[in-house]
Amino acid sequence: MYVISGRAPEHNYPCRLKCLAKFPSLLLMLAVSPIALANSDTSIPLSIAEAETIALQAEPGYLALQAEAEAFGERAVAAGQLPDPALRIGVANYPIEDGGFSTEGMTQAQFGFRQHFPRKVVRQSRTDRYEHLSAGRAAGAQARYRDVLAATREAWLDNYYWHRSIALLELSRPFFEDLLATTRSHYALGRKSQFDVLQAELELQRLDDRLIEAGRVRRAAQASLSQWLGDAAYRPIPNVLADWPIVPPVEELRSRLQEHPALQAADARIAAQQSAVDLADAGKKPEWTLDVGYGYREGSLPSGEPRSDFVSLSVTVGLPMFSENRQDRELAAALADRSAARSSRQRLLAELNSALLSEHARWTEHTRRMTLYESQILRTSAASADAALLAYRNDAADVADVLRGSLENLEAQLDYVRLRVERAKSFVALANLGGLSR
Repeated sequence: MYVISGRAPEHNYPCRLKCLAKFPSLLLMLAVSPIALANSDTSIPLSIAEAETIALQAEPGYLALQAEAEAFGERAVAAGQLPDPALRIGVANYPIEDGGFSTEGMTQAQFGFRQHFPRKVVRQSRTDRYEHLSAGRAAGAQARYRDVLAATREAWLDNYYWHRSIALLELSRPFFEDLLATTRSHYALGRKSQFDVLQAELELQRLDDRLIEAGRVRRAAQASLSQWLGDAAYRPIPNVLADWPIVPPVEELRSRLQEHPALQAADARIAAQQSAVDLADAGKKPEWTLDVGYGYREGSLPSGEPRSDFVSLSVTVGLPMFSENRQDRELAAALADRSAARSSRQRLLAELNSALLSEHARWTEHTRRMTLYESQILRTSAASADAALLAYRNDAADVADVLRGSLENLEAQLDYVRLRVERAKSFVALANLGGLSR
């Protein structure tokens, strides 16, 4: 949820309105452009909320992890079932020479079933392992969701910064053009030197160079945003940056860290490795197989009575006698994997905690700096630029003083925009770490 800031947007030069009045074509362009934008679907401003929605809709990485979670869930059900029984059909003790099915008394047509019974703890451990892997993938999908949301927000904020920077640079260009024209006029009258004219020309050329470079960086930022939005990344950006909710205290955010999906995925990996330990430990216990058979016989006994059919029953039990180089090794490997998963989880928690503390400190300092800019720096820089221009008009200052004051005012505005963007990025990082709602 975004709350529109009650603070005034980036300040412009107070003296610029007088300069803009001398360029009616520019004013007409600024007045008509919103109408043109409204009539073009591709020119509808792209808000950050819409960018998030587009990026998260059918995001491939998130869907892939969800599919993997579903696959492991299906495997969990299959892993807990008994193996299919085996059907045995055959003929036993059939005479090779001079005989038929009824010649020998032991000749039989046999039918049998064999059922293998894995150890119950084995089946349960396999089921548990796949269930934990499924939970880990599901948590990984949520972590992917947060990461994509954060990446989209940061890319949008970069686009916003360069959009506003270009706008501020373009807005200041008429002033520098006007200053150059005025300086040339004064030079023709002998009131200014050629050096003053060259200085004004140089600053205007440098401004054009900054516009070219800003356009290049903005196109790169749009290309970065297109990774998540496609062609929508090239839509215009709104002029107003929505403010962000107040960040909770750092201790509250740290308490939320345990709910981070990346840590939940790590917990699921540990649980899955514990199931692997149980599975390896169960390898030392025997498994058994049940065989049930029926043997059909033809012919008669010497007494004339029909030969009796046979029923057989057998149980096969495994003997894990040589476990030193197999079961013991598998158990040791499973224990090592579990230890590695626990260590990885501790490392991840330390990284997340460090990132949270760092971002919270950045948020706090950016908030303090924004207050300073809004209450003092922007006002002072604008007043300084106006004072230098007034002194220049009264021949009490040089062109260099006007250029310096105007450039400092421009830089203050650009710094303020950058500061707001960086503060918003700090919130993005804290929202990812602390699970703050958007």
